[in-house]
Amino acid sequence: MDTVNQKRYFYPIRHFFPLLLATSLVACGGGHKDQKKLNDNSAATYQENTPEQLYNNGIDGIKIRKYKLATKQFELLQENFPYSGYTPNAQLMEGYAYYLQNKYPEAVKQLETYLQLHPNSPDAPYAFYLRALCYYERISDVTRDQQGTMEALSALNDVVSRFPGTSYARDAQLKIDLCRDHLAGKEMLIGRFYEQQKNYEAAVTRYQRVILDYQTTNHVAEALHRLVEVSLKLGLTDQARKTASVLGYNYPNSHWYRYTYNDLRKYHLVSEQTAKPTSKKPGFFKRMWYSLTSIF
Repeated sequence: MDTVNQKRYFYPIRHFFPLLLATSLVACGGGHKDQKKLNDNSAATYQENTPEQLYNNGIDGIKIRKYKLATKQFELLQENFPYSGYTPNAQLMEGYAYYLQNKYPEAVKQLETYLQLHPNSPDAPYAFYLRALCYYERISDVTRDQQGTMEALSALNDVVSRFPGTSYARDAQLKIDLCRDHLAGKEMLIGRFYEQQKNYEAAVTRYQRVILDYQTTNHVAEALHRLVEVSLKLGLTDQARKTASVLGYNYPNSHWYRYTYNDLRKYHLVSEQTAKPTSKKPGFFKRMWYSLTSIF
């Protein structure tokens, strides 16, 4: 899974910092001063700090990557100045600080609290997006349970439906495509296992699910090839030809079609009407697929 390998650094409070997805915090020349100031202030009690000072301490902590200290500053602000104008910002930034520490459940809980309290905030789109990222970061390998992928997909779809046309929605859509490809990969893994166990009916179900539910993913060509394999093993030569024709039409330059073409030749099923593998661009997926599934 192509997950986020490097966290992006956001300043989500738009009244103080620009809301740009590509914005990253760069250590500046005064970094050592910021760190010394924060270390000094971290020993102080909340009585010695104003809400603004606590908030700025938290921001400084994020800048110098002392995320635990940042979290503590935001917590102190919320606990001791619950009605301050800085408190909503601190609630959101605490969620961000948890995210940067890879504490995704804590981040999600904090962000959901923020959204419950401030559903119409100008920063709500960012909060929804960051919440979705917390789920996305936890997507597991295809060999493991994919509940996390489903949760990420749901959270990302929420961003797209709520905030269409935004930079958050565009980035979420890219991640949705990756989630769907991941789920299709899981179906293929299970399908290949069933095929190896000669449980062909179960294997076909998985392959068909990839073709019908995940048509835009990179796994469709292999799913069609595997269906040809199963058809040949079951002696369903006519079905094998039809499935191969769909594969050849849509993925003529795919190595999966080359494998299928060679399989058909072994079974003496290649005729002049069977297209050879070519390098032309694939066409759109044929809607004739539904007529091919009835035999299974």
